[in-house]
Amino acid sequence: MYNRVIMMGRIANDLELKTTQSGVSVLSFRIAVDRRYQTKGEERKSDFFNVVAWRYEAEFISRFFAKGRMILIEGELQTRSYTDKNGNTAYTTEIIADRACFTGEKANGGQPSPYQNYPSPAHPAESSNTAPAVSQGAPADFTESDDDDDYPF
Repeated sequence: MYNRVIMMGRIANDLELKTTQSGVSVLSFRIAVDRRYQTKGEERKSDFFNVVAWRYEAEFISRFFAKGRMILIEGELQTRSYTDKNGNTAYTTEIIADRACFTGEKANGGQPSPYQNYPSPAHPAESSNTAPAVSQGAPADFTESDDDDDYPF
């Protein structure tokens, strides 16, 4: 089975980083995602999704994002139940975020965000979206080998 969600939208509420009793960081927020289509003569409609981030991802989001900013979220979709204030069982569906990314949204008067190429702290081994430069070389830079046993493969 496979459960993977990727959503890009705007953060719809103020972010408040909380800590559990055991000292784990947690962040709950909502994102507004525009629908792909728009009925003529009507405003574009959006859907709102609950997102929960834990530990380093929660700290990363609370540090670099705010209400109204565009964010890309990757994670799993989970449904959980709880008892509401009237004693009824209620259900909610949430995206459990395991990765958050900058979208390249221009901020600060048209200037790109200074953080858009930073990798998420939960994924420090990843680099920015730019590929490394590769030297093409000229034919004169390469020599033909007479011995096929010289190659390591």
